[in-house]
Amino acid sequence: MTHRRMSRHSRAVFCAALAGGVLAPAAATAAASPAAASPAAAPSPAVSCASGRAGLAAELSRDITAALKGHKSTTALAVQDHRTRTTCTLRPTQRVDSASVVKVTVLAALLWDAQRTDRPLTPREGKLSTAMITKSDNDATSELWDQLGPAKIKGFLGAAGMTRTSPGAGGAWGLTQITAQDEQRLLSLVTARNKVLDDRSRTFVLDRMRKVVPDQRWGVPAGAPGDATVQLKNGWLERSTHGWRVHSVGAFSGKGHDYVITVLTQDNRTMDDGIDTIQAVSRAVHKDIGPATG
Repeated sequence: MTHRRMSRHSRAVFCAALAGGVLAPAAATAAASPAAASPAAAPSPAVSCASGRAGLAAELSRDITAALKGHKSTTALAVQDHRTRTTCTLRPTQRVDSASVVKVTVLAALLWDAQRTDRPLTPREGKLSTAMITKSDNDATSELWDQLGPAKIKGFLGAAGMTRTSPGAGGAWGLTQITAQDEQRLLSLVTARNKVLDDRSRTFVLDRMRKVVPDQRWGVPAGAPGDATVQLKNGWLERSTHGWRVHSVGAFSGKGHDYVITVLTQDNRTMDDGIDTIQAVSRAVHKDIGPATG
């Protein structure tokens, strides 16, 4: 029993360092594989957009590309607007450490598992889930991650079609490997009716994402229309390779809005560099697709 408590404590401390922003170089070196070393610079891929509205794809591609100019972040992004049938991607299948954005996946997996036995969340699960999303509480995340275990988390990922997401090993949920494509898939499951998450589960997730505390409401909300309902989750993590990972995912609804944005960044010198990159991209996206009328 003593060994179990110490083991869980060690994992909690490790994950707290991850999601809170700093992982000591020695620990990062041990956790990272040799392949994680920064590769030689390669030509940047182009932003790819398609739209059902004439001219919008070209406009978005141009504006997102301009927004990224001058930023040194390695950026992966995905945008989907259901109203105009618009999508944009950049490095959609590039894997990065999740940091705290994985907490939405943890909550979705918990709700999916509860659905399978047709039960509501317990008061304890509800309290932990709320703290995990609204305040990005790491201890709450570790408890729920341990409760679910690898089999249930992988089971949800399979049911959700998040085929490129790999859970962090040994309880290190902040080192889960994610992609912009899979994060968009998750946001789609949360915002539209589907066979994986029922309406009650989707409502629970969106409600918690709407209530993220004020000092964590940076990232993809930058430039959002004032009449849009904003649901988001952010993550940030520094490691000895690829510098700071800074991510933001969000859904924008109400008053004619119906779109989702994922921006994942790494190779940032500081956390603020990552935030600046995300917010530059987000302002461009909101400007082009945010207005509720054509």
